[in-house]
Amino acid sequence: MPTLFDPLSIRGATMRNRIWVSPMCQYSVALHDGVPHDWHLVHLGSLATGGAGLVLTEATAVSPEGRISPEDTGIWNDEQRDAWARIVGFIRERGAVPGIQLAHAGRKASTWAPWGQGDRHGTVPESADGWRTVGPSAVAFDGYDEPLALDAAGIDKVVDDFAAAARRAVDAGFAVLEIHGAHGYLVHQFLSPLSNLREDEYGGSLENRARLLLRIVRSVRDAVDDDIAVIVRLSASDYAEGGWDQEQTAVVAGWAAEAGADFFDISSGGLVAGVRITLGPGYQVPFADFVKHESEVSVGAVGLITTPQQAAAVVEEGRADAVLLARELLRDPHFPLRAAHELGVEIDYWPGQYLRARWPEA
Repeated sequence: MPTLFDPLSIRGATMRNRIWVSPMCQYSVALHDGVPHDWHLVHLGSLATGGAGLVLTEATAVSPEGRISPEDTGIWNDEQRDAWARIVGFIRERGAVPGIQLAHAGRKASTWAPWGQGDRHGTVPESADGWRTVGPSAVAFDGYDEPLALDAAGIDKVVDDFAAAARRAVDAGFAVLEIHGAHGYLVHQFLSPLSNLREDEYGGSLENRARLLLRIVRSVRDAVDDDIAVIVRLSASDYAEGGWDQEQTAVVAGWAAEAGADFFDISSGGLVAGVRITLGPGYQVPFADFVKHESEVSVGAVGLITTPQQAAAVVEEGRADAVLLARELLRDPHFPLRAAHELGVEIDYWPGQYLRARWPEA
């Protein structure tokens, strides 16, 4: 079995280790124009400096209406592309691989950011820079406004927006593209029978509910060169009766791999509010393990992975091919450097500026 600090190659991208940065929304675009700025440079740059193998951006909208909040980043125009290029350059300079999560929030778009907005929550009205949301069906997420059900032209636009965003992302220098199909956002909304009540070719059977995702995977794959890696993030469970589950996830992952996806980032939840989720160390790792072995695809695991020993075990036991960390990296952006020390692994990418701190006992 590989180890946590073995490199991993996906097409033309070689990650120096298997500790990767999970997408983390920052809600920090104060001008509401989708353009990343110094916060994003310092936030993502610090994670690259800390030794991560792959640094994925936050959910980056493929269209203005695809943003979770007005403060989200985007990749639907060239100004955004050029701003991302500066950040990508620094990530590469620090030896990490830059990746971007391409996203559309669907019915969970146009919401108040979770901090800095006082006690406001739910849907941002158009009078406050919000917009009308869309989804597979006119079924609202709990506490949000009812979305407009996408028609055929609207679905085609979503597919085209993902392809155009993929091209811009590659022009900005990203080597890895992640399609966000998890956490109750638009692609997940189409996948789950709890939010997709359509009676056309995009609803009903699993094949129909997966049609949008597979169209997006093919469009992104066709839009970029063969050396660009394509990842799909999937929620493996809605934690609700009659909803999306790990068995459907495994089937669709196999289909997506045939369509051109190279790797799968397996998370869970986000579609239904108020569900009961039993939390604990590595609580989502079994989902990744199931999809990996059921579909024979490469996967990343997430979910309360907080220690070097725990992360190493996930990889070395063959339960996933990489681990993606989020909150632990906010607490300790240099977790990969610390993990190498604690696990007794020699690495050559400690920043020269930090060498005096390499060994705490020195």
